[in-house]
Amino acid sequence: MTGTVHVVGAGLAGLSAAASLAEAGSRVVLHEAAKQAGGRCRSYFDPSLGLTIDNGNHLLLSGNRSSLDFLQLIGAPDDALTGPEEAVFPFADLRTGERWTLRPNEGRLPWWVLRAGRRVPGTRARDYLAPLSLMMAASGNKPGQSGTIGERMSCEGPLYERLWRPVLLAALNTDPRESDVGLAATILRETLGAGGRACRPLIAVEGLSTAFVDPALRYLESRGAEIRYGRRLRALTLGQGRIERLDFTDEPTVVGPDDAVVLALPPWVATDLLPGTPAPQEFRSIVNAHFAVRPPEGAPLILGVVGGLTEWLFAYPDRFSVTISGADHLLDEGREDLARRIWVEIAELNGLARELPSWQIVKEKRATFAATPAEAARRPGVATRYRNLVLAGDWTETGLPSTIEGAIRSGTNAAQALLRTGMCGRAQAQGVA
Repeated sequence: MTGTVHVVGAGLAGLSAAASLAEAGSRVVLHEAAKQAGGRCRSYFDPSLGLTIDNGNHLLLSGNRSSLDFLQLIGAPDDALTGPEEAVFPFADLRTGERWTLRPNEGRLPWWVLRAGRRVPGTRARDYLAPLSLMMAASGNKPGQSGTIGERMSCEGPLYERLWRPVLLAALNTDPRESDVGLAATILRETLGAGGRACRPLIAVEGLSTAFVDPALRYLESRGAEIRYGRRLRALTLGQGRIERLDFTDEPTVVGPDDAVVLALPPWVATDLLPGTPAPQEFRSIVNAHFAVRPPEGAPLILGVVGGLTEWLFAYPDRFSVTISGADHLLDEGREDLARRIWVEIAELNGLARELPSWQIVKEKRATFAATPAEAARRPGVATRYRNLVLAGDWTETGLPSTIEGAIRSGTNAAQALLRTGMCGRAQAQGVA
């Protein structure tokens, strides 16, 4: 061992970096400002509902290899993520009352678009060629240089309103018309473009902490990592090309000559600590709503909803939960009024009474960076001008928007950057690239 790696921030990016480094044999100390790990992807008990909920609903896909590899590394339970055996996506249109199920076939050749019963009602097979223009436009370009989706494909018509808009808005958390083509192309290439086997929906039914956070902490402890909570980083002491000290609110931590630091913090915190660091400057909101009502038998685990306020409806065993992306326009709306509007839609979709049950509204103002070309171009790489400091976080350059997959991939990238230097663990002996 040549030194200690201090990972600052125990969100999924920090946990991913710490786990990758611990696997390689590095001595890891994980510092977290809060009293618990997980950041924006964790579970907590909500007394108004009397239930344990996640601070945000998250859908993963079977093509999210970084996330699945991370779960395997940390020894997560086999049932950490739940989903159907094939790629099926039920949808409902609140305006017309129509329901349909999107069913991509397993392989890459998308013959499913030739079957009317497997595609969106009112669409033709040739309508599904539009995303090809996105992937072609993004090929070979640097982040932010491919233009917007609105410039590359038609953002109107039944297929856009009933498929591309809800899917891309959920992934990018930004109006698709103004979103970066490169980010959309990466998502499509790794999931739907790879065939149905790569876009089977997966949900952490027992909670994000059960699936991701708790197993990661157990794994780190089993590898001898030290985890310190209540440690807010207020400053970095900078030396000649390296970080020399981490100034936490409780006490400073000296960074030895063979030590390294992974800064896995939100962009607004990272740029305060490291002025001049490029980072996204615009952000988009997400609203999540939770209702303490057991879904009726047969309710789909996840339902795409168009024609209303609700966008994605999750039917957990003990509650309904709703996610609304790109939700800046809802931030000033009263929480109870918002809950009533959403519950009316849930009740209509499930044949339930309209009386408002116990509810909780969670508004996350800066949920993700705005996935526009300008903001995509501002994302930094993993390296910094300090040889013993690297960055992690879903806002760094991963090729993906702000997602669980992007956060975990960023942590892996940060760990690999340190391991390549030979500073940490068995990197050179194991040939880590």
